[in-house]
Amino acid sequence: MKCPYCNSEDSKVVDSRDVNDGVRRRRQCLNCNSRFTTYERIQSSSLFVIKKDQRREEFNKEKLLSGIQKACGKRPLPIGAVEKLADDIEAEIYHMGKSEIASYKIGDMVMEGLRGLDYIAYIRFASVYREFSDITDLKQEVDTLVSAGIIKKSEASGQLTLLPDESENSTIRQDGNKNG
Repeated sequence: MKCPYCNSEDSKVVDSRDVNDGVRRRRQCLNCNSRFTTYERIQSSSLFVIKKDQRREEFNKEKLLSGIQKACGKRPLPIGAVEKLADDIEAEIYHMGKSEIASYKIGDMVMEGLRGLDYIAYIRFASVYREFSDITDLKQEVDTLVSAGIIKKSEASGQLTLLPDESENSTIRQDGNKNG
């Protein structure tokens, strides 16, 4: 293990802890005495994703993470929430113990995770994943969230509101400015 500060290959492990699907090690360089953290995880056997056109490609966590990050861009989410969601989905996929998984199943897992994390990110992801063709499809998805009571439940978790309160609607003038 190379020291990130001096590139020396001599280090000792100061502390080890189990994390999610691997081990976190705190190391100290024997050359410059700097400390750094490494993460080790078991490399699972190859997992292939079956695409819509029946092509198979190797599962790539970075691709999963990138898609989630795009949906969550500029959203007020806790630090590490996106990475944790990607880690949880990856762990769930490998826990299935299969060598292949359909891309739509991964998409459904992302949709489920985003629904509980941030419904704006959920709608963003859904618009691409479900290939919304017009604003009607978007409205239908938002209406589904409202009718399922998901928005009210999500608001309790600190998410920003998707739709204004009815009381706010009555105080907004035709020109878009609030009365007052």
